Amino acid sequence: MDKTLEITVQHQLGDLQIDASIIAGSGLTAMFGRSGAGKTSLINMIAGLEKPRSGRISICGYCVFDSDADINLAPEQRRIGYVFQEGRLFPHMSVRKNLIYGMNLTPAEQRHQDFLKIVELLDLAPLMERLPGKLSGGEKQRVAIGRALLSSPQMLLMDEPLASLDSMRKGEILDYIERLRDELTLPIIYVSHSLEEVIRLADTLVIIDQGKTVAVGSVEEICSRLDLHPLTGRYEAGAVLQVRIAAQDTDYNLTRLDTAAGPMWVPKIDLPVSSDLRLRIRARDVTLSLDKPENTSILNIFDGIVKNIGESEGNQVDVLIDAGAPVIARITRKSLDKLDLKLGTRVYALIKAAAIDRRNMGLTGKPRLKDQQ
Repeated sequence: MDKTLEITVQHQLGDLQIDASIIAGSGLTAMFGRSGAGKTSLINMIAGLEKPRSGRISICGYCVFDSDADINLAPEQRRIGYVFQEGRLFPHMSVRKNLIYGMNLTPAEQRHQDFLKIVELLDLAPLMERLPGKLSGGEKQRVAIGRALLSSPQMLLMDEPLASLDSMRKGEILDYIERLRDELTLPIIYVSHSLEEVIRLADTLVIIDQGKTVAVGSVEEICSRLDLHPLTGRYEAGAVLQVRIAAQDTDYNLTRLDTAAGPMWVPKIDLPVSSDLRLRIRARDVTLSLDKPENTSILNIFDGIVKNIGESEGNQVDVLIDAGAPVIARITRKSLDKLDLKLGTRVYALIKAAAIDRRNMGLTGKPRLKDQQ
């Protein structure tokens, strides 16, 4: 099956002019942008809940909307699972009945998701006889995800599914979504304005601003573009690296990672050696030096050259370093002048191990959720 989304649409929504073009493959594609950028409107068009003024939408190689050909399939004909910000469960039905309702939306011969497997993946077995009113916010969202999956959709849409949850519940659901992404062969479109969520989950990142598609690419590529920092968020901006766990130092409670820039020490990660991860190094946690420091407490020192210098904002500026992998440092303009940094200048990037935490990491391989416990 061709597990892709192709969308080219134009639409007027109040004062917002939507003109977007996106191609997404299997895996998880994140639509990222500020509130009001048009993200929800775009996935509502994919789902058939809003009709574009013009354009074409194809899901898994099958056209569901084409203004020129006068094609506009109803939402129930598009075979899309939709998870909203709120669970929207039937309050009078038990968890089991909510799940079965999702399954019964699809004829038996078209079902490709197994009831027991989804229950296991989302850890729903202890909840089966409860009513939604007896569930926590995170539990409700897990049930909503299960119900959407059991409709055996061709694609899963998730519109800021963590927006109503506190930080603890968000972390729990992120673990489950990572697991679904890795174990189900189902394309997922995930809408968010949280860079933390996107970095942990996304295979492909789409930046939406004022109804327009500004950039499409890998998370690593998009986050390394200094020109996009005004849209991705300057405070949380930083480089994203693909890394692998190389060793565990039980004496000091640290983990050594293999990166393209060299070995890197971080606080202990409770995953097996050889697990693949995506790691964000925030620009505000990186210091630059022209000389390699000696007798310093900083464990991670990478040498590289200046590849790009961003536009200054106030007294700060972002500097992109090629150290075998991209590293971004946020320094003052005074430091930029003091070090006389220019394109091609060789520098050392210093990163404190203690600056890296679990919120800056995401699984990219196949470790099961139980391996994290």
